Amino acid sequence: MVQIEKTEISHSQWGRCVRLSNGTIELLATVDFGPRIIYFGAVGGVNEFFEDVNDEVNKNGDSAFDIFGDEGYWHIYGGHRLWISPEAYPRSYYPDNEPVYYKFIDNGVRLTPPPQAWNELQLEMDIVMKEDNQVEVTHKVTNIGSWNVKFAPWALTVMNVGGLQVIPQPSKNTALLHNRVVSVWPYTDMSDSRVTWGKDFILLRPTSEISQPFKFGINNEHGYAAYFNNGNLFVKRYSHVEGGSYPDGGVSYETYTNNLMVELESIGEYKEVAPEETAVHVETWQLILNVPKPKNDDEIREAVKKYIEK
Repeated sequence: MVQIEKTEISHSQWGRCVRLSNGTIELLATVDFGPRIIYFGAVGGVNEFFEDVNDEVNKNGDSAFDIFGDEGYWHIYGGHRLWISPEAYPRSYYPDNEPVYYKFIDNGVRLTPPPQAWNELQLEMDIVMKEDNQVEVTHKVTNIGSWNVKFAPWALTVMNVGGLQVIPQPSKNTALLHNRVVSVWPYTDMSDSRVTWGKDFILLRPTSEISQPFKFGINNEHGYAAYFNNGNLFVKRYSHVEGGSYPDGGVSYETYTNNLMVELESIGEYKEVAPEETAVHVETWQLILNVPKPKNDDEIREAVKKYIEK
């Protein structure tokens, strides 16, 4: 059985964090704010996740945040976070700047921030490190209000630019009916040079040289996305529910990029959640070390077959 080291540390940039490591990979989650899984990578290696050390991505000085009282403004900080879909302003940008309660559990940690009083929601994340450099992240959102609320749990993993994202195209044979839904945002240029709309995969190459935002969503029936960067392969898996209801036109996966970062976003089912009921959305991550970035379609297919569809 995998042996996991679980400790609290003090980080020079992010303050108190909890650290999980199996000796090969490690992650850090913030507990002075957030939470954010702010670091994920090989021990002694680079951080696969984006860190906003200069606070370039925030919502500061906006009067819309007056409804939240004295809780301040929203900052991306970086790393992985839990949100609520569909996106709405300012609701989605609830300031999460207060200390987070944490409890170590078997091979992992449970992170419980203060309740979102104005949204009447309680968020929570269980992070468990497993075999084969895998991490299971269970996202929970509880309705603590007095009436039903319709939403979907939304798990956003924010990564550094410079890599190659691979998203599988839906492949179900539906004969004369459509088999995929693609949602695009007003600022999205579908001829953007960073994206390739391929036969089997959609490829996205985030770069620091292009600042124009780009975002799309798809009904990702295969339930995974892959990101090659830093000589490693990050795989994000989740369960896409066939026939399930999803926001943003019916998509269970979205990705966003600009010159700073790329977000790999999976979404749970869009449902009415009754008072005291909890919506749950689970992701499994895997970091496969020493995997070079594919140079062409054949190498992409080989890597997917070897590491993801095995």
